[in-house]
Amino acid sequence: MAAAMAATAVERAVLEEEFRWLLHDEVHAVLKQLQDILKDVNLKMPRNNQLLHFAFREDKQWKLQQIQDARNHVSQAIYLLNNRDDSYQFRTGAEVLKLMDAVMLQLTRARNRLTTPATLTLPEIAASGLTRMFAPALPSDLLVNVYINLNKLCLTVYQLHTLQPNSTKNFRPAGGSVLHSPGAMFEWGSQRLEVSHVHKVESVIPWLNDALVFFTVSLQLCQQLKDKISVFSSYWSYKPF
Repeated sequence: MAAAMAATAVERAVLEEEFRWLLHDEVHAVLKQLQDILKDVNLKMPRNNQLLHFAFREDKQWKLQQIQDARNHVSQAIYLLNNRDDSYQFRTGAEVLKLMDAVMLQLTRARNRLTTPATLTLPEIAASGLTRMFAPALPSDLLVNVYINLNKLCLTVYQLHTLQPNSTKNFRPAGGSVLHSPGAMFEWGSQRLEVSHVHKVESVIPWLNDALVFFTVSLQLCQQLKDKISVFSSYWSYKPF
């Protein structure tokens, strides 16, 4: 009995020492690795005054909101990681888990902005600033939308025709969608319009692929650190970390 209790005490002492090392050394090592990865992502993403734009008109620039939003989330993740220097002492596992959850939330939001294009209605596309980027102006029977989908920049052109007041078609306005199909209808001003043709082109953007890989690696690092902390938390179930 005494030998078993002594073995348990030794085991506990070893685990406590390993946990102290995890909090003092490995956490900071992982944070430094995350900082380096996210700085690479940040450098690859164009700056605010250099975001993807389509300077069809020399007097205007248009910013792609998905890229701007993703970069804002990356900047927030970097801020969270830089908020503690190397001398900072993590005292509990809960503190580390809280930090990892906050960082992972920002990284997930950044990745989702690049992997999940916004669903827009046709009136929203018609009202976007992109329609005013062309010189000469776009014909009234064309709509253009540009968005990011994973590692691709997508350009969609919708050709429209006006539905006459005496049309026998049942007018049903289309809802929000990433890509509208021929036959989609909407109301714009005093007119009722229908999509007659859809043209889509895609271009692979290499740095977008790099950014998605970096997000995946960063999230894996965060999860691995959380898993290590959880091992100790489950061992000392009576003492929440």
